[in-house]
Amino acid sequence: MAKYTGPVCKLCRREGEKLFLKGERCFTPKCAYEKRAFIPGQHGRTGQHGSSDRVSDYSRQLRAKQRARRVYGVLERQFRRYFATAVKTRGMTGLTLLQTLEMRLDNVVYRMGYADSRAMARQMVNHGHFRVNGLRADIASMLLQAGDVITLAEPAKNLTLFKEMPEIAEKRTCALWLERDVRTLSGRVLRQPERSEIDGSLNEQLIVEYYSR
Repeated sequence: MAKYTGPVCKLCRREGEKLFLKGERCFTPKCAYEKRAFIPGQHGRTGQHGSSDRVSDYSRQLRAKQRARRVYGVLERQFRRYFATAVKTRGMTGLTLLQTLEMRLDNVVYRMGYADSRAMARQMVNHGHFRVNGLRADIASMLLQAGDVITLAEPAKNLTLFKEMPEIAEKRTCALWLERDVRTLSGRVLRQPERSEIDGSLNEQLIVEYYSR
């Protein structure tokens, strides 16, 4: 599966806010956004992100879509497929889209606190460090369902990263729609997340409007 391989701090600068794509590093003075909180490009220092009364509807819709894509680490083609599926699904399209993104395996691993960022979770999954219902799962975009059980693969238990992970994960918050056991680095999907349990800064209505043009 294709993925973005450029500088992630540049994405935060383009959106005009921290997207916390590097995990805990984003909370330290080392965060690049703290030093260059302006739009990338030759006119970045003099350009402005724009106030709400100057920005067009299309621009707001585009930025909402791009922000969601970047938060979850999804490229345009796959994001469009998620939207197309959400349109065909019964219920609110915007909420269904966000719930689909939340149910990705890499996001679930991140939400359980077993990774510092979604990018780190994606790498863990791609390397086959986790099992889903006892079966090898190395596709980060795999969509989980209520009742699915995530466990750490046996070979991964010997890695230093995972030996130290229980103590680290204990300090991190686990999403309410998930259940975890930090001692064994396992967990289970209890249900789909409710809207209040998903990033409140995401605007699904603008995303729906963007694709409905």
